[in-house]
Amino acid sequence: MKNKFAKAALTLVIAIGATAFTPVDKEEKKVDVTTSKITWKGYKVTGSHEGVISLKEGSLIFEGDKLTGGEFVVDMTSLTSTDLEGDSRSKLDGHLKSDDFFGVETHPTSKLIITKVKASGKNAYKVTGDLTIKGKTHPVTFDLSVYGNKATGALKIDRSKYDVRYGSGSFFDNLGDKTIYDEFDLVVDLNF
Repeated sequence: MKNKFAKAALTLVIAIGATAFTPVDKEEKKVDVTTSKITWKGYKVTGSHEGVISLKEGSLIFEGDKLTGGEFVVDMTSLTSTDLEGDSRSKLDGHLKSDDFFGVETHPTSKLIITKVKASGKNAYKVTGDLTIKGKTHPVTFDLSVYGNKATGALKIDRSKYDVRYGSGSFFDNLGDKTIYDEFDLVVDLNF
C-alpha cells in the first residue's frame, strides 16, 4: 500500500513539474489593415498639419494573454494629410512624399519590429522596438494598451534621426517662422 501511494505521489509530482516548465505557445495575431488606423501630426512654428497613413501588414505576438512582440510594415505611399483640401492638400502630400521628407519613391515602406515588452499595468505595456524610416533604424519606446482584439498606442518620433531634414532647426539656421519641429506624433489604433 505504501509503495502504491509513493508511486502515485511521485507520478503527481512529475506531472505538476512537467506542466510548470512546459513553455506557453506563442500565438501570432494578424492585424486587420483595413480597419486599423494610424494618424500623424506634425508641428511647425506657425501651426500643425495632420493626416493618416496605412499599414501594409502587421502582427502582434502573445504568450497566453501577454503581449511579447510584433512587427509592422507601413505603406509610406499612403501618407495623406486630412486638415487641408484641394490643391493645398495635394501640394503638402506631394512634398511629404518627396525626398525633402520621406522619399517614398525610394523608401515605399517603413517598419517597426518590437524587441522588448514589459507589462506596466493591467492590459498596459511599455514597448521598445526598432523603427526603420528611409533605411535608417533607431530604437523607440512607447506605451501600448491591449483590450480584447484591439491595441492602442502613441509614439513621438524625432524625424531628424531618419534624415528627414526639410525645415528642421537641427540642420538649418535662420529658418524663423518657417521652422518645422523635429518631433511628430503617431497614434495607432489596431484591430486584430
